[in-house]
Amino acid sequence: MTLTGKTALVTGGSRGIGRAIVRRLAADGARVVFTYRSRTEAADSLVAEFGDQAVAVRCDQADPETLPAIFEPVRDGLDILVNNAGVADHTTIAEVTPAAFDRVLTINTKFPLLAIREAAPLLRDGGRIVNVSTLNTVVSGPGMVLYCASKAALEQVTAVAAKEFGPRGITVNTVSPGATDTDMLRGVNTAEGIEGSVALTALGRLGQPADVAAVVAFLAGPDSAWVTGQNIRATGGLLL
Repeated sequence: MTLTGKTALVTGGSRGIGRAIVRRLAADGARVVFTYRSRTEAADSLVAEFGDQAVAVRCDQADPETLPAIFEPVRDGLDILVNNAGVADHTTIAEVTPAAFDRVLTINTKFPLLAIREAAPLLRDGGRIVNVSTLNTVVSGPGMVLYCASKAALEQVTAVAAKEFGPRGITVNTVSPGATDTDMLRGVNTAEGIEGSVALTALGRLGQPADVAAVVAFLAGPDSAWVTGQNIRATGGLLL
């Protein structure tokens, strides 16, 4: 129980990788506050699973006005912030509109950055910030311009934040999953595309949300105290 006595805030915790992160941090002993947008039943089931150890807060990352509410349950102090929530997008450059740009960049970049700003006075010295990005910032493709741009910007937020928070012993890192078996992956990829990713992965399978959660748990725990400003690609060896 390496995180006993710690408080964590995880965005997008009701499903997929976020749900696995909530489960892992709670299993490691942390009290976990997590956000969700619309999946009330999924959020409630996670709270029921962990009782007082888990708290769900509704939040829409497309609307930064909802940001302050997610910090209300942690006003007494925070040890771990995981910016996991994000949106996948398939928009070609020819199809980009100002509205589409604003939506994706707000959800994937602006909201996490503002969350870090809001968390700063609440984070205890020696705390942890983990931002979830994607392998697609180095393996891009047609139709991924807004997704790749928004996550690449988040990775740069990590680098700057590591410098700014370092004097307080707070580490800031990125985890970039590869092909991970989630609703998001299956919603924006064909079956053939997913099979192709598996064929290119050294470990020969899709990642599972728990695989990524384990990396986040390492970065959230005491053994990662000398790791900051890094982008750990949790991909199973996809496209080495």
